[in-house]
Amino acid sequence: MSLATWTRDLALGARFAVTGGRPGLLRTLLTATGVGFGVALLLLAVSLPNMLFQREVREAVRAVDGSEQIDSPRADSFLHLGRTTTYRDDVVTGLLVTPEGDAPPVPPGTAELPAAGEMAVSPALSELLDSPEGALLKERIPYKVTGTIGPAGLIGPSELRYVARVDFLTTENFDGRGTRYGWSVPEEPMNAFLVLLVIVACVVLLLPVLVFIATAVRFGGEQRDRRLAALRLVGADIAMTRRIAAGESLAGALFGLLVGLGLFAVARQFAGAFTIWDVNAFPSDVVPLPALAVIVLASVPVASVVVTLFALRGVAIEPLGVVRVSTPRRRRLWWRLLLLAAGAALLVPLMGEVQVTETRIDSTGVVAGTTLALIGLTTLLPWLVEAFVKRLHSGPVAWQLAVRRLQLSSGTAARAVSGIVVAATGAIALQMLFQAMERDFTELTGQDTSRAQIAVGADARNADEARGMIDRIARTEGVAGVIGVIESRVWRPGPLKGSEEWAPTTSLRIGDCASLGQFATLPSCKDGDVFVFLAHGAQGNPDDAQVTGAARPGATVVLRDPHPHPSAPKPPKGTPLPQWRIPATARIVDSRPDPTGMYQYGVLATPSAIDAGLVDEPDAQALVRLDPAVPDAADHVRNTAAGIDPTSWVRDLKDIQRDAAFSSVRTGILVGSTLTMLLVAASLLVSTLEQLKDRKRLLSSLVAFGTRRSTLSWSVLWQTAVPIVLGLVLAVAGGLGLGVVLLKMGGQQVQDWWAFLPVVGIGLALIAAVTLLSMPVLWRLMRADGLRTE
Repeated sequence: MSLATWTRDLALGARFAVTGGRPGLLRTLLTATGVGFGVALLLLAVSLPNMLFQREVREAVRAVDGSEQIDSPRADSFLHLGRTTTYRDDVVTGLLVTPEGDAPPVPPGTAELPAAGEMAVSPALSELLDSPEGALLKERIPYKVTGTIGPAGLIGPSELRYVARVDFLTTENFDGRGTRYGWSVPEEPMNAFLVLLVIVACVVLLLPVLVFIATAVRFGGEQRDRRLAALRLVGADIAMTRRIAAGESLAGALFGLLVGLGLFAVARQFAGAFTIWDVNAFPSDVVPLPALAVIVLASVPVASVVVTLFALRGVAIEPLGVVRVSTPRRRRLWWRLLLLAAGAALLVPLMGEVQVTETRIDSTGVVAGTTLALIGLTTLLPWLVEAFVKRLHSGPVAWQLAVRRLQLSSGTAARAVSGIVVAATGAIALQMLFQAMERDFTELTGQDTSRAQIAVGADARNADEARGMIDRIARTEGVAGVIGVIESRVWRPGPLKGSEEWAPTTSLRIGDCASLGQFATLPSCKDGDVFVFLAHGAQGNPDDAQVTGAARPGATVVLRDPHPHPSAPKPPKGTPLPQWRIPATARIVDSRPDPTGMYQYGVLATPSAIDAGLVDEPDAQALVRLDPAVPDAADHVRNTAAGIDPTSWVRDLKDIQRDAAFSSVRTGILVGSTLTMLLVAASLLVSTLEQLKDRKRLLSSLVAFGTRRSTLSWSVLWQTAVPIVLGLVLAVAGGLGLGVVLLKMGGQQVQDWWAFLPVVGIGLALIAAVTLLSMPVLWRLMRADGLRTE
């Protein structure tokens, strides 16, 4: 067959697609819409690598270069301190800068360095601060807004970020000294478990899109076959009619490419307006990888021709009719099971081959095996629907209408649900992987959030100031209780011994009995008591040099470092070092984990047991218990801490902590899953509407003969529900099986056999949503004018 013949017939089919009257145009529009959704999502998917890479680049460009060691001030040097705070559910990042010369560099994204007490903010933060919702945050960031941070200084358009110039940074409270911005560090490779998770996720998220595109190019099959029968009547042979049909699908696919490019361009412009799982991007960063984009754009038209020719292979189009309207021949099961067996044959040998310590896995085997398994399940669905519905008979009128329609055209209904089967199967397998891997990538912090939810710390000049800081936190709105201590150190007096480079030292904490009891197990406590507390359990003994080398009951200790570093400020010559004698009655007690989960050791003293005014460089530390009945209690505490000292640290206590790489992968998969489920819902709706359109005359006839509209509405529900329920049953079985195999690759065990329940719930919700959204179209198609013909 010559290329000219193929070109002629394909062009003739494309002409029919756009000049075949209103029904032909509507079919082409449906096809273009379906393909367009799929193409747009595929282009977004192949843009994700570049988007994430650009986020890393932006983060590196705005970071202070730490590769150069600068020991003294220079004209272009500056002190910097990074600030990260949480405002309600949003993360706000900031950079405090104190120039040391007259030529400091300008932070990326800003036109100039703000003046002292002023700041440049991102557009999103500016909008928040100007709104009533940002009133609490405005108290925490009290600098005057004088500039805007541009895209060069942000990782996303919705990022909440500020850069402020301050005059209180010193070498005692800074993060470092720099002279320029922009640096990067080598990225650690993902371990094999995360690589496996990413590979499976890519297959699971992209395969439903391809299934949807393959379904979309077959929209309007019955109407097209009637047109092809007319072509046979005027002399076209079977091969020519098939090529013309492929040309119709090709036209729809090409229009779909244009629609997809348009949808992608629109979605790209609004990329910054939407935040999915804390991820958004600048439009300029949403750029498909060229090679993958070419593959997407080239594969869609080719797939439309191949799928159409394959679909028509078993259809006899004759001059007087189409065999499709008669009872189709029984579907064969063996080749569908062969696909599942092939997928299993590739995956089963990999069981036990994935190790946490490795960074490489057999990607080809995993991709091919998972793809074959999912395709096998997809092809199994039409056989399952056909075998099930042919055994259904009696029931209400709506049920019988739905069952008869499924018996006559089960393939169309099954194809519409194929995307749900793939998405649900993959979602169940991924959920099982998440649950098993979360144990390896999540660790218990040991923090006790029942005793405190926030930890606050700040430097103080003296004990009275530290005590005042703790009192201010205790009086903050929403604070139900505070574990507050003044922390310093004590040293062993006298000269250094032997090879000692510094005097033995240990910590000193001063607080009331209730607060001290959070650090050690106290048999009893009253004001005036002193305790020497040791590390927990077997680690602790009265001869522990870390503690008793500096402090023991009855020993005298000094409250300032007797041998300071040469660069440290020196007291006036002849100034005696303040000393304190630990009472001989001080009891040695065992440490207990504080609310942060740490076992501390040292000396515990109640307020009247020591003159706190003599301690050196005291720190105020407060562990805060919040009142759950007070809205924004945590933000009130953060505001108080910022008001006490802008360099104070505030840390939220959490029971568990997830690995950063695992959290990033989880976020990316959740973003993709959300988009995929939206596409699946859209594909099912478009497929339902396409089937209703093909049955316009039939629906109008039924209404004309007295069939209730509610009966037809229920029949549409059953036609949607039966294939979806069967698909979900198949997806549950396939998802659990695939999940077990993938878990066995890494030697993992199933944590929850009921992981499929959320996925089933989403599937049932899709039934309701598609039915409700299709009702207006159904009611319009049931009008009497549907009987009119031309």
